[in-house]
Amino acid sequence: MTANTNYPDNITALYARLSQEDALDGESNSIANQKKILLKYATDNGFPNPTFFIDDGVSGVTFDRPGWNEMIRLAEAGKVKTVIVKDMSRMGRDYLKVGYYTESFFAERDIRYIAINDGVDSDKGDNDFTPFRNLFNDFYARDTSKKIRAVMRAKGNAGEHLCTNPPYGYMKDPADKKKWIVDEEAAEVVKRIFDLCIAGKGPMQIAKLLTAQHVLTVKAHCAQRDGKLLPEKPYRWSPKSVAGILERPEYTGCTVNFKTYSKSHKLKKRLHNAPENQRIFPNTQPAIIEEQVFARVQELRENKRRPSKTGKQGLFSGLLYCADCGDKLYFCTTNSFSPKQDHYVCSNYKSNTGTCSAHFIREETLKLFALQRIFDVTALFFDDAMTFEEAAKKQHFQKAEKEVKKHKREIAQAEKRIAELDRIFKRIYEDDISGAISHERFLKLSAAYEAEQKELIEQVKIWQEAVETFEQDKADFDSFAAIVRKYVGIRELTPTIVNEFVKKIIVHAPDKSSGHRRQKIELVWNFIGEVNLPGDDQTVERQRKGRTA
Repeated sequence: MTANTNYPDNITALYARLSQEDALDGESNSIANQKKILLKYATDNGFPNPTFFIDDGVSGVTFDRPGWNEMIRLAEAGKVKTVIVKDMSRMGRDYLKVGYYTESFFAERDIRYIAINDGVDSDKGDNDFTPFRNLFNDFYARDTSKKIRAVMRAKGNAGEHLCTNPPYGYMKDPADKKKWIVDEEAAEVVKRIFDLCIAGKGPMQIAKLLTAQHVLTVKAHCAQRDGKLLPEKPYRWSPKSVAGILERPEYTGCTVNFKTYSKSHKLKKRLHNAPENQRIFPNTQPAIIEEQVFARVQELRENKRRPSKTGKQGLFSGLLYCADCGDKLYFCTTNSFSPKQDHYVCSNYKSNTGTCSAHFIREETLKLFALQRIFDVTALFFDDAMTFEEAAKKQHFQKAEKEVKKHKREIAQAEKRIAELDRIFKRIYEDDISGAISHERFLKLSAAYEAEQKELIEQVKIWQEAVETFEQDKADFDSFAAIVRKYVGIRELTPTIVNEFVKKIIVHAPDKSSGHRRQKIELVWNFIGEVNLPGDDQTVERQRKGRTA
């Protein structure tokens, strides 16, 4: 686009455009060559005030281009008298849009339109071939788009990174541009963002913290690393940027391709692809975040917790569920409440007008309960890791382990039979060809064997999924054991400890039948679910009037 801001009233607009695909055609379509052709034509034919409008690197299927938009703005203001392009494709490759401008927009404003190489000049009357040229240009764009999509599809299915720039925390390997290596400085910030989320902070809070501590933003860090000028506000983090980092599975070391798609080559809006249409390739680059940590963050993000109007935030917000209706319990507090008065009630209670009872429980009670449970688990693990492991595995893995061993034997036998059926198919086919058996007999036998093989293949798939699930459960137990080791002997709860240990807490309605207020609470651990340890009691009790539970 021209740098001038004061335009004369009688402009000859010389429009040039080049996309990345057009650049492959060589020098003939280069911006420099187009400008040379346009200026010579305007000068030789005496057109006044020739003014360039340039769009370099912009596709012809979109008309939202800076140079084009500026030219159209001046045309609407009555300053443009003539528009000259090298050929029709330079104007664009959308048949309908090109037709609108050449046959309607320019005609209504008495703007002369010239395409030099195509012999089009609106002052010399309609050119019967112009609509066909526009249509062929549209076909060219469509065909180019198909070819590019095919190339990208092949790369994506081969596990290559499809994005031009690696996500924040990585950078291209200087020795191999297709590979990513860890950007250590940025990776530390990524780890910190995930740690802050585990600690109960949301994207807005994390963004404010990073801004206050003058941590370079994603854009500013990349500019500094590449030796470029920093943006105007290099430390102002946005919640959207933080949320984007928290949602990128690539930090676990995998590549996720085909996350988005467009409905048409003419529509630039990207739509989210369904998970089943995406391709995930593990271990394609060093991991910055452990898979278990990433999974836990996604769970926490699904249960977004915001501070109340008082600024307080419940330690267990988003983790409490009603045993009767299944809905969440929400945190209740006011500025006049002391910490002992903060409590949770079922979201379906609604001051006794809802569909469920209150399931009232104080936060202080939950803190004591959760702290004792976590302390008991870590203490048992520290004192006798084998007993802890046996208690957990007995409930989760003992029965499953027998089933898995059985499945492995069945898989081996089924795979042996599947291979044997392949050999049988070959023999009976040869017998059919040689005439040793009738063709009718061959069809009957092959149908029976095919049905048997198909059933075995389906069954093997089911057994393999069961084995993989068991192996994942065992890996999850190891992950839980790693968390236990971190917090042996804890004396107080923090949001990080709660979020690392606890998946959810199920609160039952209080039982007063014994004359005391007894309330059952079920704590479901991350990774291993519910584990009832020796001597475990999952109830809290209020025995005397005036005491709270």
